[in-house]
Amino acid sequence: MQLTVDNLSFSVQNADIVRDISLQVREKQFVGLIGPNGCGKSTLLKSIYKVIKPQHGSVMLGHTDLLRSSPKVTAKQMGVVGQFNELSFDFTVREMVMMGRTPHKKLLETDNAKDEQIVEKALEKVQLTGHAGRNYTSLSGGEKQRVILARVLAQQPEFLILDEPTNHLDIKYQLQILNIVRGLDIGILAALHDLELAAVYCDYLYVVKRGQVVVHGTPADILTREIIGEVFEVDCEIYQNPVTGGLGIAYLSTR
Repeated sequence: MQLTVDNLSFSVQNADIVRDISLQVREKQFVGLIGPNGCGKSTLLKSIYKVIKPQHGSVMLGHTDLLRSSPKVTAKQMGVVGQFNELSFDFTVREMVMMGRTPHKKLLETDNAKDEQIVEKALEKVQLTGHAGRNYTSLSGGEKQRVILARVLAQQPEFLILDEPTNHLDIKYQLQILNIVRGLDIGILAALHDLELAAVYCDYLYVVKRGQVVVHGTPADILTREIIGEVFEVDCEIYQNPVTGGLGIAYLSTR
């Protein structure tokens, strides 16, 4: 399912946070958003998954106009994994994951055997089957993020948005989460903080600075010394990692 964003804009008190951004995620493509802190990545994603309402632009997912669709219609097609997932209420892990089935159920409809099977498979996918009865608030940050991912898997979306989901996790859980979503075989739009991870997992990149897309292309085309220096204001060297064969970045100094 293809995502098409056209001329999306969002401002607060006459300050442009997102300015006429257009982008596209083709079917089963993993597209990354990169850029310095405060550049508008998360605001752009929140506009797409309707936490905030953009002043201008359109968002189409396949033939569905997301900005004009009900939350239930949107949730049946699009899942979201963010970076902050704290709760004031204490649900079990299984209850949290079961919430992913909500868009597929009628009002007051009870959980059935199919729902239970989908939830168990989601927990197995993120390696949390043994934690199903634990309270969500007792989990570590990495475990909580895997629960949120399992909830999205139970939702069975056709498209996934990742809003810097690995920003506060150690490298083990960063790799685990990105490997799981990469294997879902659906379209993904992700804001990522780590440029080397973006190079490994993304098929295509959009670089955002001051609320605008300044350049886009494949990781090999985008992650150059010149572009990284201009956008992130650091000097670096780009090299081939001798172990993985992928792109490596050595940061030298700030500008």
